Amino acid sequence: MTSFRTLSDLTDLSGQTALVRVDFNVPMEGGKVSDDTRLRAALPTINALRDRGAKVVLMAHFGRPRGQPNPEMSLRPVVEPLELLLSAPVWFAEDCIGDAPRAVIADDLAPGGVALLENVRFHGGEEANDPAFAAELAKLGDIYVNDAFSAAHRAHASTEGLARLLPAYPGESMRRELDALDKALGTPVKPVLGIVGGAKVSSKLDLLKNLVAQLDHLAIGGGMANTFLHAQGVDVGGSLCEKDMADTAREIIEEARRQGCELLLPVDVVVAKTVKPGVESGVRALDRIAADDLILDAGPETVARLKRAMDLSKTLIWNGPLGVFEVPPFDKATVEAARHAADLARAGKITAVAGGGDTVSALNHAEVVDDMTFVSTAGGAFLEWMEGKPLPGVEALKA
Repeated sequence: MTSFRTLSDLTDLSGQTALVRVDFNVPMEGGKVSDDTRLRAALPTINALRDRGAKVVLMAHFGRPRGQPNPEMSLRPVVEPLELLLSAPVWFAEDCIGDAPRAVIADDLAPGGVALLENVRFHGGEEANDPAFAAELAKLGDIYVNDAFSAAHRAHASTEGLARLLPAYPGESMRRELDALDKALGTPVKPVLGIVGGAKVSSKLDLLKNLVAQLDHLAIGGGMANTFLHAQGVDVGGSLCEKDMADTAREIIEEARRQGCELLLPVDVVVAKTVKPGVESGVRALDRIAADDLILDAGPETVARLKRAMDLSKTLIWNGPLGVFEVPPFDKATVEAARHAADLARAGKITAVAGGGDTVSALNHAEVVDDMTFVSTAGGAFLEWMEGKPLPGVEALKA
């Protein structure tokens, strides 16, 4: 993996201010934080810096205020739950640049103290990665720490520009993410199996093209598998299918063949006439799909085949469910495959890395998130990494 400075390189930060980019774009209900997962994820970095005597100044965005102050998108509601998690006071600055944060840092923060700045997206210079805005942020601190992998695919002032102006380090959460991703695609133990699900081929074209050049085996599920089956002459009935992507699907199939990547497409499917919980459903061979059938999940032989592929692999990377897992009984394939992957990971037989919004929801539904080797909650950043694209917020941290 590319070398990065790490927080372990820092011993005594007394008298120094650490500017820390975190992901506090948290769910809110009634003006209160309803899920503190992202706050908890930042605690190891915050505490590591506090232990070294730094003044810790947190920067984050919330929502899409489009460069203008918006009270409904203030980060102030984050202060109280963060104080509870830290068992320490958290000072709040009414702005992220200028006199307000300078006064908090100079007058209120002692070594080991923590402050939170107001939403960086209240300034247009944040998303524009304006050098002048980044320079104003840089005036507030001595070192920069990025602990927000989920925002690393954005070349914004607080994720990329600032890292060019101060000594830059990945935070603990960022470091764990980068280490896990390197083990999955950077320097994986082979054979490597990928599972890609989801609705549409068109939304994951770059991802599929990159993976067939990287993996030993690639299983395709969800609605996008229907497009691949259609491209091979299978009648998918009334199922979701991008028929205009058939040529593209055939190109990916041919590229996988050239690269020596085995494509695992469904060999049987679960169908129903409508998408409703508990509706009557049945397993169909690919040549027995009726005109009004909807393919809503992978069949048992497809799942068995996928489990055998997992057994023969050393590394697994997973993005996207195998069926309409939100509507039972069409969650069966995803749950069964996820639990098998988790069993292998728990036994140390496979490195299993998963990510993407629907994937995290599906793994939570299967109750296996804690058993996987690593589960990334970063949606866009995780996908762009799988697509092989450089992430500006990561590139800027490279030593």
